[in-house]
Amino acid sequence: ETITMDDRVVIKTEGLTKKYGDFTAVNNLNLEIYEGEIFGLLGPNGAGKTTTILMLLGLTEPTQGFARINDYDTIKETLKVKRMVGYLPDNVGFYEDMTGRENLRFVGKLNGLSSKDIEERIDYLLDRVRLSEAGDKKVGTYSRGMRQRLGIADTLMKDPKVIIIDEPTLGLDPEGIQDILGLITDLARKDRRTVLISSHLLHQVQKICDRVGIFVKGN
Repeated sequence: ETITMDDRVVIKTEGLTKKYGDFTAVNNLNLEIYEGEIFGLLGPNGAGKTTTILMLLGLTEPTQGFARINDYDTIKETLKVKRMVGYLPDNVGFYEDMTGRENLRFVGKLNGLSSKDIEERIDYLLDRVRLSEAGDKKVGTYSRGMRQRLGIADTLMKDPKVIIIDEPTLGLDPEGIQDILGLITDLARKDRRTVLISSHLLHQVQKICDRVGIFVKGN
């Protein structure tokens, strides 16, 4: 299906700029990403992708311009934005000596979910990312692909409307890549979530994107 311009804009940046001294990391970025869309922010390392994500998450202030997610300003209304945005960094940190299930339980508690909701969601999500068998094994024994899948479950614990994923395919074998890209597609299509993927691996990631933005030297 094609996306028409009157679809709901979920992520919007206007004149978004970040300077570090004389260095411009992100230069006047205007971007609109629609509901239920998979958008790829693609480009070499150091192009400004990570800086853009930090501004979208309200973790660093723009020098100029603004970013809004679901109409909330990412700096002025960071807490509201945090509630609806799930972020999966490129190296997900888990407690190695805790099981997958225990790690997810911890995240659920951090997000203030009730114990009943937490256990139901854990079962559902472990099944969804195909880790039901491994849920009670320590994360220290997980492969890179399993960690990535647990990372997606982790991100989904608070049922976010928007998911931002940094380098999802890094260090995975071809089968693991198919797996993770399939899961990401599922999040947008089945759940109607908006997904922003940042990656320098153009050919892998563009396969699943509705649209891509090529980022080079802050532009």
